[in-house]
Amino acid sequence: MEYKLNVTQLRAYAENLKAGDRVILSGKVFTSRDAAHKRITEAIENHTELPYDLKDAVIYYAGPTPAPAGLAVGSCGPTTSGRMDVFAPLLLDKGVVAMVGKGERSKPVCDAIVRNKAVYLCAIGGAGALASKCITDCRVIAYDDLGCESVKELQFCDFPLTVAIDCTGGNLFER
Repeated sequence: MEYKLNVTQLRAYAENLKAGDRVILSGKVFTSRDAAHKRITEAIENHTELPYDLKDAVIYYAGPTPAPAGLAVGSCGPTTSGRMDVFAPLLLDKGVVAMVGKGERSKPVCDAIVRNKAVYLCAIGGAGALASKCITDCRVIAYDDLGCESVKELQFCDFPLTVAIDCTGGNLFER
């Protein structure tokens, strides 16, 4: 199946999405990689302010490069998701509805996806220049000192993704 969804619809549609489905996603998405995940986790543990509301948030594991003229971002392909596996269960338990990246996930992450009725979406690796054409806005919202790994708010417009792990435990990597 193929679904054309806004980020705000993901929670309602999560139970319908199955591993292998295509999702054409639009809406507000937040970038985070290793260093930002570490800081977000510390903020949760220390009960300090988070850079964005985790409830129904979508996290894109990416570090966009600077924007060339006429684009919101430069290359903006997914990074390997497994590097965030130590942090992902907590973020899912705090309300994250979807993560976007590439590659397999650990059993604790898969369990957290099912437990929280979330989804893991994969973007095409190696196609960061093409992905950037589906991003219409980008602004740094936290941890500016991390450079390209700062937390950014992106606006997706018809970003093509594949459901890799669904909320029932369906997993493309186990087929």
